[in-house]
Amino acid sequence: VKSYMSSKQVTVTAINAFNDNYIWALSNETSDNANNLVLVDPGDAIACIEHIEKHQQVLSAILITHHHHDHVGGIAKLLHYASEKNWSVKVYGPANEKIDNLDITLVENDQVSLPEINGQFSILDLPGHTKGHIAYVSPEMVFCGDTLFSGGCGRLFEGTPAQMLQSLTKLSNLPDKTSVYCAHEYTQANLSFALAVEPENSQLQEYAAKVKDLRGNGLSSIPTNIGLEQQINPFLRCSQASVKLSAQRHAKQILNDPTAVFATIRSWKDNF
Repeated sequence: VKSYMSSKQVTVTAINAFNDNYIWALSNETSDNANNLVLVDPGDAIACIEHIEKHQQVLSAILITHHHHDHVGGIAKLLHYASEKNWSVKVYGPANEKIDNLDITLVENDQVSLPEINGQFSILDLPGHTKGHIAYVSPEMVFCGDTLFSGGCGRLFEGTPAQMLQSLTKLSNLPDKTSVYCAHEYTQANLSFALAVEPENSQLQEYAAKVKDLRGNGLSSIPTNIGLEQQINPFLRCSQASVKLSAQRHAKQILNDPTAVFATIRSWKDNF
């Protein structure tokens, strides 16, 4: 029997790192080993070790979405720390990227079973930000690294606009209620750009006000969810007339397909 992780059982906690990174800490109080911990994209080992010691947890697995240093930089030190404690830690990551210390490499449709926290994820390939970027998806949540942000998407360092749009479409096709755990607090900057693209979008205006309030009180805007992003995120809305018109106005030319719209707004955002 596949036991899918229920968010009622799995607790997802943010560990803040660097300026605006989120390292996600997954635990499950209802599992046999309630103090087991799984980390997603631990770029900063010290922040993670502080979290582990404060909560008296045992690190059992690390999930990696892509090779950038702010996502993988803590792996070696965490493994050293774990070995001193005699903990066995499995490291999962993308098959199509060069990352040290991976035990299990993953491609689309692979399953990751984490009995330590009673969880199971399936893998999506999400090329665009990097060539081999992946996401970890359960029926209720997705850890999507730097592909989809609230109100935005990752920069195209290694992939093409067509690849990134296809990757974002995969995420956009997940159930509306899916909680989106991205790796950065970029929401406010993303929304100021989104409002430049769709100034008339009332859901976007409302959400921007809510996020301004949250951030003003020092609170996180993440997780977001797929349903909300479909309403407010211009990069998921390249087929919408309002986004297309705005992109055409910016490019000063007719754009015939969503990929051209996406490429236009992505380069507009790069210089925004």
